[in-house]
Amino acid sequence: MDTPAAIDQSNPQAVRLSGAWTIDGMGRLSSSLTTLSKKSAQYKEINVATITAMDRTGAWVLETLVQRCRSEGNTFRLQGVRTEFSALLTQAQQQLATPLAPVLPLAPQSRLERVGRSAVAALSDTLALLDFVGLSAVSLSRCLLHPGQLRVRPILFNIRSAGVDALPIVGLLTFLLGVVVAYQSADQLRQFGANIFVVDLIGLSMLREFAPLITAIIVSGRSGSAYAAQIGTMKVTEEIDAMRTLGIDPHQMLVVPKIIALMLTLPLLTVFADVLGVVGGMMMAKASLGVGLGEFLDRFIKAVDLSAYLVGVGKSVVFAVIIATVGCYQGFQAKGGPDSIGRQTTRSVVQAIFLVIVVDALFSVAFNLLDL
Repeated sequence: MDTPAAIDQSNPQAVRLSGAWTIDGMGRLSSSLTTLSKKSAQYKEINVATITAMDRTGAWVLETLVQRCRSEGNTFRLQGVRTEFSALLTQAQQQLATPLAPVLPLAPQSRLERVGRSAVAALSDTLALLDFVGLSAVSLSRCLLHPGQLRVRPILFNIRSAGVDALPIVGLLTFLLGVVVAYQSADQLRQFGANIFVVDLIGLSMLREFAPLITAIIVSGRSGSAYAAQIGTMKVTEEIDAMRTLGIDPHQMLVVPKIIALMLTLPLLTVFADVLGVVGGMMMAKASLGVGLGEFLDRFIKAVDLSAYLVGVGKSVVFAVIIATVGCYQGFQAKGGPDSIGRQTTRSVVQAIFLVIVVDALFSVAFNLLDL
């Protein structure tokens, strides 16, 4: 084993270097190299005959010392260079002689460039989301074809957390929404003596649009963000990498139970929201327009057919897939530290609500064309 690098400065005009001038051998030379650099003006010679090993790091340090001594203007000599070290010293000399390219400041981005970069980033994120959707669809199909692979306990846990625990907030908001719709329409309907048509307004708006949309937005804020935070934490702490190492599919373990649970939960929450929204509108219709409960129910049966109810419930299934997929996808995108988890959680809520509203608008256009 080579001895560590050493510097003999006993001679005031010459210095002798010995040992292994390598990245490992020079570990304790920092103070000696500093002293040698400060005294470089007084040295006439550096003897390297007793250097036993050298790598690129050692050659670079030695050549730096040589150039420092020669820059002082004295007659300097480098003695005892072994043949096998000559090529390394020549290479280090060439590197030190090559001037570094100046670092130019970045030119400010034009507006067109910023738009282009944003478009490329959005396209890249969209493609990554589609890839995630494909992986989730494959995992879901595999579980449906082989029901024994379904993890029942995670599904039941997600049904409770996303469904049962959300009943109070969903019921309260949809009840108040029914009250607000009936109250805002009361003055206009009263002017034309069309009080009874408040039933049509409340029934169709709540069952087709308001109940599924408001329920999806609430669940996006509650469950979608929770999915992103949970998976994001597991990603940052490398638990997902550990699952892959053990041969466990993270999509099958984490994503599929959440998608299935939300597909079962959100339609039921929508039905619950339908009931509470209609009840809130019914109470306000009686208080503001004098429409009795019996009269309200009789008109409700005639005005609202089964298709309006099925449209709202059907849309909620699609909303459930969007919310669960986006929440899990953003969780898998977390990296770095806790700040990334918060950032991806926020993105999951914003993206899920945006997609839910866009898909709801597309449903409205499609149903209008199909006369549903």
